[in-house]
This record gives sequence, C-alpha cells and structure tokens, in this order.
Amino acid sequence: MIQLINISKSFAGRELFSNLNFKLNTGNRVGLVGRNGSGKSTLFKIILGEEHFDSGEVVIPKGYKIGALKQHLEFSEKTIVDEVALALSEDEQYDIYKVEKILFGLGFTQEDLDKSPLSFSGGYQIRLNLAKLLIAKPNLLLLDEPTNYLDILSLRWLRTFLKSFNGEVIIITHDRDFMDSVTTHTMGIVRKNLSVIAGNTHKFYAQLSANDELYEKERLSQEKKRKELEDFIARNKVRASTAALAQSKVKLLEKMDDLDELSYDPTLQFDFNYKETPAKILLEVEDLSFGYTKENILFKNISFFLEKGERVAIIGKNGKGKSTLLNTIAGELKPLTGTIKTHPSTVFAHFGQTNINRLNIQNTIIDEIYSANSKLAYTAVRAICGAMMFSGDSAEKKVSLLSGGEKSRVMLGKILATNVNLLFLDEPTNHLDMESIESLIEAINKFEGSVIIVTHSEELLRRVANRLIVFGKSGAEVFNGTYDEFLEKIGWEEEEDTQKKKNPKINKQENKKIKAALIQERGKLTTPLKKEIDSLEDEIAKDEEKLENYKKELLEASNKKDSTKVTELSKTVSKEKDSIDAKFKKLETLHEKLDKITSEYEEKLQGL
Repeated sequence: MIQLINISKSFAGRELFSNLNFKLNTGNRVGLVGRNGSGKSTLFKIILGEEHFDSGEVVIPKGYKIGALKQHLEFSEKTIVDEVALALSEDEQYDIYKVEKILFGLGFTQEDLDKSPLSFSGGYQIRLNLAKLLIAKPNLLLLDEPTNYLDILSLRWLRTFLKSFNGEVIIITHDRDFMDSVTTHTMGIVRKNLSVIAGNTHKFYAQLSANDELYEKERLSQEKKRKELEDFIARNKVRASTAALAQSKVKLLEKMDDLDELSYDPTLQFDFNYKETPAKILLEVEDLSFGYTKENILFKNISFFLEKGERVAIIGKNGKGKSTLLNTIAGELKPLTGTIKTHPSTVFAHFGQTNINRLNIQNTIIDEIYSANSKLAYTAVRAICGAMMFSGDSAEKKVSLLSGGEKSRVMLGKILATNVNLLFLDEPTNHLDMESIESLIEAINKFEGSVIIVTHSEELLRRVANRLIVFGKSGAEVFNGTYDEFLEKIGWEEEEDTQKKKNPKINKQENKKIKAALIQERGKLTTPLKKEIDSLEDEIAKDEEKLENYKKELLEASNKKDSTKVTELSKTVSKEKDSIDAKFKKLETLHEKLDKITSEYEEKLQGL
C-alpha cells in the first residue's frame, strides 16, 4: 500500500512536518486530524503528487488508483447524469442506474437529472464532483472536508457508502461524529509529526493526553535532577577535595537530553455572556408562514414557544428553508402570515451565514468587537479577540484582509461581547476544527439562556438539542423530543422511501420491532465490553500512578547511590511498564471489538 518515509516539508521558513512516516494498509479507513494550518491538506497534495516535499520518499504501488475530491469546478456535459457518467469505466458506460443511485444519495432529485451542472449552486456542483469520484471506484479515496457541502440526509447516505467501500479511505472533516462512524484508525498531525492509532478520535486524544502527561512528568523530574546537579557542581567545583566529583557530575549533566516544554496550539474559547431575565418564555411563534412568492411557500403555520434554557434545532435537507425560518424568527425577513412575540427582557444575538457581509471591512478586529458592546473595557475586548485566536498584532488587522473563516470568528466574537439570553446560530461549526467545536458545544450547554440552531451535525444535535423543527417532504413540523427520539419514532421520510424500494414488504410497525430487537441485541454484546474497558482503564490509571511512585523511588535511590535498591527498583519499573503495555494492547483489542460491533449494528439499523 501507500507508504510515506521521512517526509519533511516547510513553507516560507515554517516547518510543517519533520521526518513524517506512515503506512496505509489494506482496508484502512483513516481519519486525519490536526489543528487548522497543521498541514492536513498539504499532506493530501503530497500523496497526490501536487505538492513537492523537502526530503523523504512517497511509495505508491504500480496501478494503485487514487481519487480525490476536487474543489475546482469544470463541467463539459449538458446534464448532470452525462457529467457523472464520464467517470464510469469502459465496462460500465451503459450502467446509468449506478450514476442515478449515487446522485439520489447525494440529494439530487429525479427532476434534477436532466438539468445542466451549471444551473446548480456551488455546493451542489461540489457534490457532482463527489459523485464522479465515488462512481470511478478508486483504490484510495482522499476526502478533504466532504461534509461541508452535504445536508444531514446526504451525510447519512455517504456514511453508509464509505463503511461499505471496498478500498482505503483517508478523510479530513471537522465533523467528529461522522469521522468516528466511518473510520478504522485515527491519524493526527501533532507537533510537526504523525501519530496513528487503531480506533476513534476519542481514543486518539485520550492517548495523546496520556502521552503528554507522562512526558511532562519526566520533563519535570529531569529538570529537578538537572537543578540538583547544577547546585552540586556550583558548591563543589572550587574545593580541591570535591573538584573531581564535581567534574564527574558535569559529564553526567552534559549527557542529559534536553526535554523541551510541550507546545500547544491555540483553541477558540467560547463563553457566552448571559443577560438575566425573569421570563419563563422568551419567544412565542404562532402560525408563521413564509415564501418569496405566494406560489412558493417554504413553510407554513409553524407554532411553538421557547422556554428559558431550551435548545431547538432546525434540521432538514438543503434548500428547504431552514436558514430562512431562522432569519424570519430573527426579524430579518417579513413573514407572509403569523406573529413572533418576545418577552420585553429578551435580548438575542444572531450568527447567520450572510451576517459576515455586514461587518465593517474598514474596521480593525478590535474596533468591530468593540462596536458590539461599547461598554466593554479595552482589556475585555482584547480577551475576546484572543479567545477568537486574534492575539497580539493580529487583532489590529482590518476586516477587509480576513478570510471567510476569520470573518466568521469575528462574528462569533461580536456575539461573545454581547449580553444576551437568546442565541440564533446558523451552521456555527463551519470553519471550526474539532477542538473548537468541542469548546462551542460546551459553551452552548453552559449558556443559561435559550438557543435556536440550524445544523447538519448529528453530534451537535445529539449533545445540544432537546426539541426539533424538522423540514420534511410536507413542510416544517415541530417535534417535541431529541434527535435520537425523532429517528426512533418517525425517521427521515426520504430514507424510508429508499428502503421501501429495496424491501416493500416490511411495514413501519415491523421495522420498529426489528429495530428494538437489534438495539437489545447490540446492548447484550457491547455492555460487557464497555464494563471491561472501563475496568481496564481504571487499572491502567492506577498502575501508571504506581509506576510514577516507583520512578521517584528509583531517582531517590540513584541520588543516594543505593545500588541494591536501584537494581531492585529498575526491575520493578521494567516489569510495571511491561504490564501497562500489555494492558494497553488488550484495551486496544477491546476498543476494536467494540467499534466493530457498533459499526455493524449501526449499518443494520440504518438499513431498516
């Protein structure tokens, strides 16, 4: 398979990788993680031969076909079917049904098939490129942020497709739930090098944290020992009787490796400022309808009220009117019918997809944050700039010089600067990396006010929303429950339609019985595994604590020159390390087994 050997790469004097090594084995589906700017997309370009590297070697077997999702758009055919059919192999050139199947999965309709590729929005044109890539069936799929342009139904379809893909996959995505559901391994660019583990991102970051903690303990221990040696040398080098001994300590000091302090990449820090309100109900929406024309109604007769502390998510396919509904509730669009009432104490902030266009491009970032709340002290404005990763001189940049992602961070900063009790958030995770998304989710859950959010992220839905407004075939309807309850009780109509075509004999009631049986069956298999994993993780934590104590004792015995105890403790430390390593291997096997069972049953449940 593909192999990267000692790859190093620098840009304008800044080192991205140093002696990076990686081997992709048969059947591996790898999630590539790392902070924005760490070099993930550059690594893809190196594999594709589109980017030169400073040193090292890329080994690709002869005849091994690599396919990558292209962001640039070039179309030559009159219809989207003909355009995607270009990617069919010579033997399959008449198998148009394969093209249609993938197009339907990615959100195109029967009516779309004869339309020109150029008649679609940029997001849908990217989907056409994705369709061409999937239909070509390469040995390796390189997918750089494929989730950016997909709605929730297309994401669910792509997840099922990738799990059954007969080849290798390397995927970059900020959608952690999506990545973990399709990958077998996680690979991260951390401190200019590459780390790979079998398992999901949670396991990867837990391992990274444990490694960092162990390194830091060793560094502090070494620092203490270095200081003791330096103090000894300083006290004894001038005395004739101890000068020789001091010189031996100098040699020992020179042989010690330098362990530098670990560097950590900055992360967005979210902390929404809550404005107190006596209101139990912050917002009331009654019989709300909207359409750009009376013939094209996007939603009608929507009614709901929003209590303090509630989180409502608006979900559905692209183009159905989710953002329009949010903009109407926020007062940016005038409804055809209906009323929107807020409590006199309600104060809201709105993060929308087009709101960045309202930023004053002549302002600096500091000025723009300050404009949201002129009562803030300069230090508080600076702190918000820093939380949005605009520290130091970068906060003095003009808005006109910022990228789309940076402008989104300025918009989020303006919201952080405002005292509010109601948040309107439209796809807030766009342009954010995994760590920043985690910070955002924690901040939303910590926020005492209410939230209405538009999102395609199933992880965000599961962790944040307690009520939904669902855009389906018949319009928008309020669902009083969580996302998992929605999937269990109602489900996506489009997925049901697909299943009916596959197996029309199974009705909805039978589906529920089968689903319940599968969930029970999965629980019987996974519950003992989870208990064993928890128990083993506790054992490892205790063993690592014991190991640290043994190391301290060993260091003390070494300083006291107690050779008998040094020998005895060295054996104990070695034995304890071997025991911990063996338990980590067992833990890895258990995680792999759990992931495999979870993945198999997820696929079965999605097939219902």
